[in-house]
Amino acid sequence: MPKVKTNRGAAKRFKTTGTGKIVRSKAYSSHILTKKSTKRKRNLRKSSLVDSTNLKQVSKLIPYL
Repeated sequence: MPKVKTNRGAAKRFKTTGTGKIVRSKAYSSHILTKKSTKRKRNLRKSSLVDSTNLKQVSKLIPYL
């Protein structure tokens, strides 16, 4: 059985925690920031966990991380 290749785009976007959960950064924080409130932009900086509905798909993309 050959090795599974890691999706390099996904490897740059996701990281795994010590307990095995997958962390992601939030979207909508790169441009058109003038109409967004300071509170909203501050909360977009924080990382969040990948939802349980997407966990299986994402873990297939990053098998060795």
